[in-house]
Amino acid sequence: MVELDALEATREAYDAAAVTYAQLFSDTLRDSPLDRAMLGVLAEAVSASGDGPVADLGCGPGYITAYLGELGLTAFGVDASPVMIGLARQEYPGLRFDVGSMTALDIADGVLGGVLSRWSVIHTPPPELPVILREFHRVLAPGGHLLIGFSATDEPSVLTQVFDHAVAPAYRWWPDHLAAMLREAGLAEVARMVREPRPTDRRQFREVQLLARKA
Repeated sequence: MVELDALEATREAYDAAAVTYAQLFSDTLRDSPLDRAMLGVLAEAVSASGDGPVADLGCGPGYITAYLGELGLTAFGVDASPVMIGLARQEYPGLRFDVGSMTALDIADGVLGGVLSRWSVIHTPPPELPVILREFHRVLAPGGHLLIGFSATDEPSVLTQVFDHAVAPAYRWWPDHLAAMLREAGLAEVARMVREPRPTDRRQFREVQLLARKA
């Protein structure tokens, strides 16, 4: 079971930072064509495999969930932070947002066409990540797709690495290592996008997005 103290500490930290977070990041997609492209790929993959609902897990204030809706998906958001969910419901009253934990989702088995995990696992201690990946697999329908984003370590010999984060301690992974963890959870990699850091980025980490499919 994921360490409850770590989950609670992260939840409390995001509750405290929620308003500032929403103000800082609500328009990040505007200047991120690669992110928009990967979300578009997810939308097309979901539509091609049956057009089931999509869960934005770790949705924060809901702006990505709303964008998924603009792409034609039936999307809803889940976040551990009640304050984040309150902001999302206020900003997007026509969409569904639930308070919940990725370690034990209140979602039936095999009902989702897609799962989006956009940097939402970065605060999970690496030994505990398989619990969450198995939950992703459980809620996806056969043929459903997962798009997971994270920051990469710098070399293959460093599989995981902790780094300071403004909200709570966070982790980055070597991409092949996380892809192997996905395979162990029953999710086969379909594609990946790697973005090199821009000179203006505060952290000079590569950003990775992996698209995986449930058999």
